[in-house]
Order: sequence, then C-alpha cells, then structure tokens
Amino acid sequence: MLRKASVEAIGTFFLMLTIGLVVIEPGAGALAPLAIGSALMVMVFAGGHISGAHYNPAVTLGVVLRGGATMMDMLGYWVAQILGAAVAVFAIRYLKGDVAITALVPATGPAFVAEFLFTFALVYVVLNVATARGNEGNSHYGLAIGFTVMVGAYSVGAISGGAFNPAVAVGITMLGIVAPSHLWLYLVSNLLAGAAAALLFNALDMGDDKPTASTAAEQAGLKGSGEPSRA
Repeated sequence: MLRKASVEAIGTFFLMLTIGLVVIEPGAGALAPLAIGSALMVMVFAGGHISGAHYNPAVTLGVVLRGGATMMDMLGYWVAQILGAAVAVFAIRYLKGDVAITALVPATGPAFVAEFLFTFALVYVVLNVATARGNEGNSHYGLAIGFTVMVGAYSVGAISGGAFNPAVAVGITMLGIVAPSHLWLYLVSNLLAGAAAALLFNALDMGDDKPTASTAAEQAGLKGSGEPSRA
C-alpha cells in the first residue's frame, strides 16, 4: 500500500503544481488547460501500472464502487491525494512568490452542474479505458484521461474553475483561487459524479469484454459480407 500511496501522492502533487503555476499570473493564459491535461496524462502513464493512477478522490470512489478496490484502499488513496495536493500548494507559493490572487466566487447552481458533468465524464472515461476488460493493454488510456480534463477546463473553467477533483479543490482553496465558502460545492459535486459514473458503468455492464457491438444472439442473424440481402 505504501508504494501505491506514494505514487498517488506524487502524481497528485505534480497535477496540482501544474495547475497552480499555469493559473496564477504570470501563467500560461489560454494554454493552461492544455498544460493541466498534459500533466495528468504523463502522470497517468507514469503511475498507472502501480496504483492505477487515480490522483483524484472522485476517481478512487468510482473505482471502489465499480469493484476494483476496497474501502481501505480508498481511504489510503484519499489521504495520499490530499497530502500531495497540499504539499504542492507550498511549492507553488514558494515558486510564485507573493502574488495577489482574486478568489473566484462562482454562481452556485451553474458551477455545481459544471463540476458534476465533467467529473462524471472523467470518471466514466477512466472506468472504460483503464478498468474494462475490453480495453486491457491499450496504449491510449493516459491520453484519453488527460484530454478529458483539458476539454472540461476549456469548456467550464470560467464557470466553476474546472477542478473536477476534490484534492485539487482543496489545493485551489488553500491557494485562495476559490473562496473557502465554496469548497463544499466541489467536494459534493465531484464525489456525487464519481459515484454516478460508477453506478452507470455497473448498471450497463460496461466492464465486460464486448468484441462486437452485437450480442451472440444478434450475431447469429447477421449476414456474411458476401451474402446478398434478401430484403
């Protein structure tokens, strides 16, 4: 468990470090979401074979509900992820110096919905590309996961701040990027979305290997490619 928790802490650290450095001025401007998604992507490729590369309590919750980890695993991962994000805050403050930050005070309703939707998308993608048997051995999972965060940040970053991650929410709150009074919004929406994605994944049996889009019974009625249609 120590090895897995260490990987989770390191990955979350570099994700949070990148977020702080590219968002706080002078930052990366319009390229910030690309940098954030890329940081997540490379950390997923780096640690996926050891811990599963969650770096996000909502993802870990989704994996647990999907049946891929235990509650004890989840608690250990959550501690490591939040610790990694918190340590990154101190590194960001040291590297950026004393920079004035105006806290984002998002509209509660739109921000909640935005965070829920794209956290759901993130956990849904993770479960399908990284835990489904039909995707075993694929080489695209890190890219898919990182790009999901990038798309979300570009789409709703101006609405909610684009956390999609309770550990990141803690980090941006510590930095003053988000008002402390809104931390609950991220924690609740992100964890609810992670649970919803896992429940849908299980309900639709997405973890099974489906080599074709048709069931065995449907395949029996399919015509061969050279067989003329009798319709």
